Amino acid sequence: MELVLADTLLGLAQSPEPCALLRAVCGGDGAAPLSVERVETLRFLLQWLEAGGAGGEALRRAAWEVALGRCWPLLRGGGGADDPERRRLVRAACGALRLCARLCGAPLAARLAGEALAALRAEPPGAGLGAEAAVEALVAVAPELQEPALLERAVDAALALVRAGGREAGEEVAAALVAGRLLPALSSNRTALGRVWAGLLPGRGEGGAAAQRVSRTLLALTALADLLFPGLDGDGGREGPALDARLYGGFWRVVQEGLTDGDGLCRKRARYLLKRAVEVSDQLRTDCTCPPDNGDEPSLFWWSVEKNDKLLQFWENYILIMETLEGNQIHVIKPVLPKLNSLYEYALSEKVVIFVPGCWLFHPSWHMCIYKRMFESENKTLTREGVAQFLEIYETKRLPNSPGFSEFIIGPLMDALSESSLYGRSPGQLIGACPPLGVKLQKFLSIYLTLLPEEERSSFLLKFIQKMTSRHWCAVPILFLSMALACIPSCKALGTEGLHALRDVLQCTMITHQILLRGAAQCFLLQTAMHLTDVEKVSLPEISSFLMSLRPEESLSRGTILWMELCDWLYTHDRCFRKSINCHAEHQERSSLSVYVHTLVEDYLKAPASKRENCCMPDWFEAKLVATMILLAADVEEMKNKQSKKSNAERVELKSFLHPLLDVLLKLGTNAYIPTLKTDKSLQLLLKLLQTCLLKQSSPQDDVVLSFLSNSVMTAAESILDFVLRRLTTSELNTVSDLDRCNLYLALLSELVNLCSNAGWKKGPSIWNFISSLINASIQNLQETGNEQESKLGEQIQKVVSMASLTVVCEIFDQKPELQLKSLHAVETLKGFISSVQLNQVLKKPSKIEEKNSLFEESTSSQGWGKIVASYVHDQWVCLHFILNKYDKFIPLSNDETLELSLLAVQRPIRTLQSALEALTLLPSDQVLPVFHCMKVLVPKLLGSSESLCIDAFDLAWKVISSLSNTQLIFWSNLKAFVQFVFDTEVLAVAASSKGQAYSKIKEIILKLVEMSTARTGVFNTVLSYCCQSWLFPTSDDTGALENPFSNAGNYSELITEACVFGMVFRRDQRLIQDVHAFVENLGDECAANVVTESTNRDDHYVRVCAVKFLCWLDGSNTLHKMFMEDLVIKLLDKDELVSKSRTRYYVNSLQHRIKNRLWQTLLVIFPKLDQNFLTGTLDKIFQAGFGNNQASIKYLIEWIIILILHRYPQCLEKFWNCFCYGEEKLKTSICTFLSVLSHFDIILENTSEKKPILKKALLVVLQWCFNHNFSVRLYALVALKKIWGMCKALCVEEFEALTPVIESSLHQVENMHGAGNARKNWQRIQDHFFFATFHPLKDYSLETIFYTLPRLSELVEDEWIPLCKFTRYTDISLPAAFHWLQSRTELLNLKPSDWSQQDMGSDLVEMDNQTEWTDVQKKIIPWKNSSPDLDLELVFQDRAAKLGKSNSRLIVVASLIDKPTNLGGLCRTSEIFGASALVVGSLHYINDKQFQHLSVSAEQWLPLVEVKPSQLVNYLQQKKTEGYTIIGVEQTAKSSDLTEYCFPEKSLLLLGNEHEGIPANLIQHLDVCVEIPQQGIIRSLNVHVSGALLIWEYTRQQLIKQKQLK
Repeated sequence: MELVLADTLLGLAQSPEPCALLRAVCGGDGAAPLSVERVETLRFLLQWLEAGGAGGEALRRAAWEVALGRCWPLLRGGGGADDPERRRLVRAACGALRLCARLCGAPLAARLAGEALAALRAEPPGAGLGAEAAVEALVAVAPELQEPALLERAVDAALALVRAGGREAGEEVAAALVAGRLLPALSSNRTALGRVWAGLLPGRGEGGAAAQRVSRTLLALTALADLLFPGLDGDGGREGPALDARLYGGFWRVVQEGLTDGDGLCRKRARYLLKRAVEVSDQLRTDCTCPPDNGDEPSLFWWSVEKNDKLLQFWENYILIMETLEGNQIHVIKPVLPKLNSLYEYALSEKVVIFVPGCWLFHPSWHMCIYKRMFESENKTLTREGVAQFLEIYETKRLPNSPGFSEFIIGPLMDALSESSLYGRSPGQLIGACPPLGVKLQKFLSIYLTLLPEEERSSFLLKFIQKMTSRHWCAVPILFLSMALACIPSCKALGTEGLHALRDVLQCTMITHQILLRGAAQCFLLQTAMHLTDVEKVSLPEISSFLMSLRPEESLSRGTILWMELCDWLYTHDRCFRKSINCHAEHQERSSLSVYVHTLVEDYLKAPASKRENCCMPDWFEAKLVATMILLAADVEEMKNKQSKKSNAERVELKSFLHPLLDVLLKLGTNAYIPTLKTDKSLQLLLKLLQTCLLKQSSPQDDVVLSFLSNSVMTAAESILDFVLRRLTTSELNTVSDLDRCNLYLALLSELVNLCSNAGWKKGPSIWNFISSLINASIQNLQETGNEQESKLGEQIQKVVSMASLTVVCEIFDQKPELQLKSLHAVETLKGFISSVQLNQVLKKPSKIEEKNSLFEESTSSQGWGKIVASYVHDQWVCLHFILNKYDKFIPLSNDETLELSLLAVQRPIRTLQSALEALTLLPSDQVLPVFHCMKVLVPKLLGSSESLCIDAFDLAWKVISSLSNTQLIFWSNLKAFVQFVFDTEVLAVAASSKGQAYSKIKEIILKLVEMSTARTGVFNTVLSYCCQSWLFPTSDDTGALENPFSNAGNYSELITEACVFGMVFRRDQRLIQDVHAFVENLGDECAANVVTESTNRDDHYVRVCAVKFLCWLDGSNTLHKMFMEDLVIKLLDKDELVSKSRTRYYVNSLQHRIKNRLWQTLLVIFPKLDQNFLTGTLDKIFQAGFGNNQASIKYLIEWIIILILHRYPQCLEKFWNCFCYGEEKLKTSICTFLSVLSHFDIILENTSEKKPILKKALLVVLQWCFNHNFSVRLYALVALKKIWGMCKALCVEEFEALTPVIESSLHQVENMHGAGNARKNWQRIQDHFFFATFHPLKDYSLETIFYTLPRLSELVEDEWIPLCKFTRYTDISLPAAFHWLQSRTELLNLKPSDWSQQDMGSDLVEMDNQTEWTDVQKKIIPWKNSSPDLDLELVFQDRAAKLGKSNSRLIVVASLIDKPTNLGGLCRTSEIFGASALVVGSLHYINDKQFQHLSVSAEQWLPLVEVKPSQLVNYLQQKKTEGYTIIGVEQTAKSSDLTEYCFPEKSLLLLGNEHEGIPANLIQHLDVCVEIPQQGIIRSLNVHVSGALLIWEYTRQQLIKQKQLK
């Protein structure tokens, strides 16, 4: 339109003065600012004048005036950079300035450039002009700049903007504009190009653009791509030396940074530059080499004429891999990954001496780029594949060393290894096996360390270990990385710093709540320290400090294999450790370990005289360290004696270690002036020695070190007890901090009692007197009442100490009955006092004055006053439980009954239970355990008479348990106590007898516990284990007055019913943790964590294992057992029917499938115990289940049960034959189940004497199904027929001669099927299937077959496989001695899953009737059919559009990059339908292609097609920008706009990318905006025609809405 206007003006003026015309277009002198339309008209006019060569000097002056007077002021105008109208005005004005600069030459260009540069230097950049406008102005005049100084200034300003541009939107746009347009414009001068090049690519050590602005650097390099590489036509006529980017290492480093950048657009630009470099190298065919940064490294890029083809193939494969990785879909990427192996083959196959510089085909960093892309993928499957590939290739190829590899391993590889999901088992791998990544990681680290130069190993390992502490690692990655480190062959690699790093990793392991995994990681880290530590660089104090980071209750426990390995390591390297500073020269003849430990003990027991008496307790860390080192040294000494065969050698070293300690201990009872700190430390050390020395797996008599220690301590026991008695009873403990001492004394007292018990009463001290004195003094202290108005701190503390002392005494009475302490007279006094004490009595807080005095102690103590009071109340209930437990049988059933004993707590059980409920509300959740123990004694007695009170107890106790469900340490002990009193056999029996509220409440609690177990694994295990044991093997405490506790099983059978089908569908992360747990457990005693950590039996499988073992103990001859089993069978069959009728989707491995599978497994276990009458009654229900549409695993179980029933009771065959009499509609999905039963007919008739009549009946039944229209049914029938006919022939039955031809013909036909179809294969497959070929219903009847082998062969998910080892590991309930059905036969166990896919879908295909009327027909409108073709074809486009009433859209669709005629044809049709103004194609020859014409349906006749070749697109897009068009690309980038949110300008140009590569990187910087289509699916991209059609329609829709709004 603008060009037409200019021609019209020229024609009307008829004047030779173009200057006047310019002034007229500009609106005359002093006119208002030009509008956008006038500026665009002005640009067209200047373009026309320049092309015509008119005007001369006058035109130049006019152009000068236009540039400075009319166009330049427009750039200073207002409006934001995001305003489309402002952007259109700036582009039009800069287009006019470009033409003015051409007309006026360098002077005008220099002036405009100077002003633009001044604007860029202003603060902020572009102030008054706008950064984007200033850059656009520089772009316009840059080709005309000639002054070198001005060029340098322009280049420096441009580079500064690229390198230091801010993150704000305007600065980002300006920086991108500079990189994409200004720098290429300036670089047309080779001198300027050199400066640009130097500025973009600083040296390696300078850390320039590639570190912070890699995206802008790549943008600039992409825009300069045509100038970066030598051309085929020489230097191109430009001055200065030619540039070859291939020779610069900085260029290749930027490319590599871009290839692994997080932004997809950066990666695309980097690939584009790499492609251009390879294409140029291939076309030039000259040798070139980029000089390496380091003489020992290969070149980043080189080319050889001799190897041109191989190099080209290598780089094509490389680029293909990088492009494929963009897809992020493993099924697309996996086929390309083998090409990754070929890259290594190229790299290592050329030379034998691989360490010579230049012998690599390419620098190894290129490979790292591929792996880094894979490691950082959002698709974790791709990440796992990449990590596995890298580890495996390094193992198999034995790659030469490169500095970059170590950095890569410690950086991107370890970042990827921190993802827990990578360590899952591979499909088909057995549970408990080491995951593939764990195995590969072990091999990789071992091989890599072996190949690594010795001088680099230490630094690599140190960085590797430090990386493990640099972030929060989950338990699973830490475990397998630690295991890999432990598998490295022994070498001297780690010094003090490495040992400290390992200690830091140990601290990281403590974060996880997975105790077993935590312990296993500690074991591997200790082995790592032993294998890799250079003992000459570390001292024994440093070793001992490291050992303290290990928890003895989780890993380093005495008596384990790990402990012995540590002792052996210390013994082997005894003389090699670095000497510590305080090492004494006089002990040279002794081992360094002995000297160190001896010094350690002496230094530990030294107490400064300046310490005040009432100081705080010392930290336990030091005592733990000294005790551990003493025992290690003692075991090393014992090892030395064994090796030297000194069996009766004296423990000289151990004796010397203990001497300073015993010296203090022997003086405790007599010397009252020993410093408190010294007594504390000596008693702490003694306690830690006794706790650490104890072995879990051997008796004390077999442990010579423990025996020696026990005998030594026994000599000082009297002194210790005297000291403890004095301290506990004489008010010496009177501050808050003294409570920690009280806990120390009482813990030590328990250990001493254990010691006396093990040593024998005659060898021990007089504990009787000690216990009596302690009881009497403690009771006396508790009975003393001070002034209640002013409670003193010392008195209150003494009460707490006394109550704690009585608590320990009560615990000793219960735990050590062999000491016969209950016969003491003081015990009676204790019973009377405890029974009469006021329960839940709280201690008043001390007075303010004394509180101030004790402020220091209280603030430094671990206990606040609230905790002290809670502990005091807790101890009351511990003592009370001792009384209640002793007089359990004397507790009255109500308050009305009288008791001979004068024990109030026992006499008034209701009041005691009420106090218990009060205690549950007062005590914190971690202190309620003894209250639960008391309730276990009280509730069974009171449930009958005080049901409501007991129900309150249930509710309140459940509330406590629920509040503890998120804790780890105290939850399980409290849950166990809760279960013991709620599910007490007497409680259950009383509740069931009345069927009242208590009965309902207990059943409600059962449901709540089952629900809790879905979130917390192991809850149901605790409940079920206790109930099954108390019902099957009741103790005297369990039974009480109950005659048969098993009756509870019948009353609460839902507990067993739920247990039989219990199990959750785990999340992937939960399954991973369980798999890793199984792996660690499979390591056995080799991993010390398995020995020292408590086996919790919290695996969900143990619920079903417990239930199955419970059922195995049941006896069919026992009336109660029989009734229970029959009731359970009915409930399970009803549950199966309910699940089958459920509308929940039922698919393979769904929860419904698993539940059905579990209940049929249970029925199979119970079956042998059921009698004939009951089975006959339930057989119909079993057959009814067979009629259902069952999954394969359930189908096999039902068939197995039916076979066993018919084998045992052949008289049930009549009911079985009735199953074949139903209509075909009912049988079409289930008949195969009953036919499968007949395939084992020989086993069914095994015990039948009259077989012939039954065989005849079977033949008649089977034959009718051999000719069924369903192929699967025919196959099953033929398998059964083959079996039955074989039995007939073996019996020589002559009655069947009439059927012989039919049967033989059918079998012969199926055996000799011809053709290449699937029929023959399927016949062979069904015969080879395990259920027909190998499985034997009688011989294979075992727990392993039911719960492991059959689920595995029927391809049930692995969560449902219960291996036999779990039945043996679960020891809470053993299997009956007479139970022999454990293992599967080897033939069945060795089979692999190859299930026959049954197709029982039926063949009722409804044929569609021929319909004569269609109600919904697609209408295709062909407008030219209703017009005159001859006339219309001669009209120009505008006339055609006007005649057809087409709207003249201002949308241009550019499809020059598309090369498929089908896509172009479709786009042509879409563009024409929605009224695009033009379609731009790469070649007009496409319109003659038949495929194009087939899809376009002649749309090309109604739509203007413009030819713009891909190489011309840059200029075309710039031209359209100056015409006011917004360039829109269809591309996914980091800053893409969502199609649903983008508002299309009226003048829009839509650029579509290539089918494979999208929009090339060199064109992306010319886009104004990228628009992407939001996706919901997995497939990454749409077809280019579809994408284009969506955007064309969205543009049209928005314009239609605007038009309606205007109307």
